[in-house]
Order: sequence, then structure tokens, then C-alpha cells
Amino acid sequence: MKKYVTLLFFSLLSTGLLLAQIDPKYAEGTVPVIDGKVSFTAEMNTGSMTKEQIYQTLLEWANNRFQTTDKFKARILYSNVEEGNMAIGGDEYIVFSSSAISLDRSRIYYQLFIYCENGLCKINMTRIRYWYQEERDGGEKYNAEEWITDEYTLNKSKTKLYPISGKFRRKTIDLKEDLFKDIQSTLGNKMIELGIQSAPVPPESKVAMSQPQVPQSSRSVVIETSLEQPVQSNSEKTTTKIQDEETLIRQATRMTVTAGNDEQFEIIKDCWGGFGELFGKRVAFCLIDTQKTMGNMLMTQSENYKISFYSANNTHPVVVILCKKLMAQNITGEEAKKMNSNCTVEKSYNMYVGEILK
Repeated sequence: MKKYVTLLFFSLLSTGLLLAQIDPKYAEGTVPVIDGKVSFTAEMNTGSMTKEQIYQTLLEWANNRFQTTDKFKARILYSNVEEGNMAIGGDEYIVFSSSAISLDRSRIYYQLFIYCENGLCKINMTRIRYWYQEERDGGEKYNAEEWITDEYTLNKSKTKLYPISGKFRRKTIDLKEDLFKDIQSTLGNKMIELGIQSAPVPPESKVAMSQPQVPQSSRSVVIETSLEQPVQSNSEKTTTKIQDEETLIRQATRMTVTAGNDEQFEIIKDCWGGFGELFGKRVAFCLIDTQKTMGNMLMTQSENYKISFYSANNTHPVVVILCKKLMAQNITGEEAKKMNSNCTVEKSYNMYVGEILK
């Protein structure tokens, strides 16, 4: 009996009938189809960088990132400095699992189009194809449109991924994010080099020793301890803490985020979204303008981050919120405007949702 159960399990697995729990990063709508082709797109604001500066920066990046070898034919397919455009052919492996005795991977082909304008870079990753298990009798070949789209990877209720096509969807999205992040980082570093954008500010903890001592009466109180509070029940403490935090946040004049290797950047306080609850977890929401290139890069690369609020004329935060990143979602200015009237329709934003650690 046990033998038949085992055989049934692997039979279901091979036909994709067993479903994998879905991560919001790979959920419905995360694989867009434009003009019949799977197309991942992004726009990156580059401040006052000229079209030629953006082009030359990314041409150097592409020459380093995509190189033809005996095994791979990755290369720049087309480039035109006057137009500020280039097309790149990607050819590499995506690895699903690897161990000493087995390797599950697929070759992936794609084209990456880069369009440069003054102060703006547009990216499009499309024409994606796969060659799976090429070492085994020629392997299997798929097109992204018939393999990783919602129709082919999600169950009818759109809540779970099929295991086989789902793993291709996950690794493709991961690759897309790595590529876009790399481009964003490259442009951000160039902006710093050109003096267009300031380097991330060192966190206050690193410069605290050089700060003048603040009189005890004027020091701020970080809502992480309540030693002077009367003894309360856990629920009362939580309610009181939330109320105290929200009051101090409303009165604050500055907001910073610390992420990555303890690097701090400042965003306007209007981007604070507030507290909430998501699947039983207490969370904090915030919006960051996509033009904050270095800030978004740090947030993308970080699992944990810290939000700090400051009152007027105070170098010490009045509220510090430590978060574990749960999800990030790019939204249009119109969508952001519906949530926060202070947002600008012409811009785009990244919404970050973090589980509050303390």
C-alpha cells in the first residue's frame, strides 16, 4: 500500500497537480503580457544625467555582464549612441536545485531592451524562452507565454502555483529582479560619482560620538521601552504604545530609513503609510518614490530595515520601528494618490510592507 501511495505522489508531482503555496512576489499579475509577449518593464529616474551618460554607463555594464563563451551566446545585439538605445541577448542558466548528486536547471534565453533619455532609463525584458534538461535527449523547450503566465502556472482560484511551471515562474521573476536591481545600482553609483545624488548618510549610531551632548531635559524618548510606565497588562501596553507612537509620529518633522549595511537615507514624512495588520502580523506601511534610486536599491537588497522619526531640532529619533520586509509592490502615482493625497500622480512609488519586530 505504501508503495502505491509513493507512486501516486510522484505521479501527481510530475503532472503538476500538487500545488505549491504562493508567495505574493509570484502571485497573479506578476508576469505581465504586453502585445502577446511576456514583458517585464521598469522606468528609472536618473536625475540630471544626460542620455549619453546613461547610455555609456549601461553599455559598459552590458559589456561586462553579457559575454559570449563556448557555452553561452550572451551578447549585445544592437546599440546606437545617438538613439540612446541598445538590445541585449541573454543566455544563461536558472538553477532550481543543486546538490552533490543532482542538478535541476534550465537554460533561459531572453532579450533586454534599454532606452535612454535625459534623466530617464526604460527597460524591457521580453522574448523569454527555456531549454530544460538539454543534456537529456535534447531536453524540452518552452516559450514564456505558454509556460509561466497566470493561465499556465496558477490554479483556478489563483492562490497557488503548479510545481513544475511554477518553479520557472519564480526563477524568471528572480532573474528579472536581479537584472533590474543591478542596472539600478549601476546608475545610482554613477549618479553619486557625478555628484547628482548624495551618497547614503552614515547611520546616527556611527556619528553619535561626535554629536554634542544633549541636555537630559531636551532628549527624545524612543518608544522601545516603557520603564517609567505603570504596570499594565500586555494588551494595555500594546494599545498604549501604539497610541504613543502614532502621536509622536504625527508631531515628527523628519523620517529616515536605515537598510543594507546600516546605510541611512531620508524620505519625506508624507510617505509614511501607518500601522496595520496582515495575516495576524502587526505591520508598517511606507511609500518610497522610485526616483530615490539608492534608497530603493538598499530596500530591495535588505531583509530588515529601520524607520526613524525625528521631532523639530532634535538629532535623536523620537520613534524607531524595526521591520522585517514582507513584500514590496510597485504602484503608479494614481494608485498612490488614492491612498495618500500627498502623492504625485506623475510619479511612481514602491510600497513596502514590513512586519514590526519591535
